[in-house]
Amino acid sequence: MILVLGIGGTHLSGFQMSVINYTSPYIQKFINETWLERYGSALQQETLTLLWSFIVSMYCVGGMIGCLCSGYLTAKYGKKKCLLFNDAVLIVATLNTGFSRRAKSFEMILIGRFLEGIGAGIHMNAHVQYAGEISPKKFRGFVNVTCSVFLALGKAVARILGLRYL
Repeated sequence: MILVLGIGGTHLSGFQMSVINYTSPYIQKFINETWLERYGSALQQETLTLLWSFIVSMYCVGGMIGCLCSGYLTAKYGKKKCLLFNDAVLIVATLNTGFSRRAKSFEMILIGRFLEGIGAGIHMNAHVQYAGEISPKKFRGFVNVTCSVFLALGKAVARILGLRYL
């Protein structure tokens, strides 16, 4: 149970936090190519940096909104339903980000990162509470600690997979 909750839960949030750093040159190249195709001129470096900053920070903005909404959502609908709804948000976010190249739209990456942030904000609050509630009383503290361990493991996996040697 702990492995399923960890890998399917906080591991993904940690991975999503760190993975953007290593995809930076590829996404910036995609933004530049899309801009060139649309407007017929290359993007200035300052504008590219600004767009890249928006893409990176959208995760944090979404995370803040998700954290602010998570208390209300878990109180109104319960933790399990909240987490299931959150899965739908993350699927939409993944589809937006995944199909951005095919649609030739870097704006879809912005929307996807924002939705991923909302999902992470809701998830980081509701998941730990839910994991603590469904675990046996003698393992409750251990289960809650493993949430943090899998978050850190997700960050480490993203950094390892981001190495240019792999």
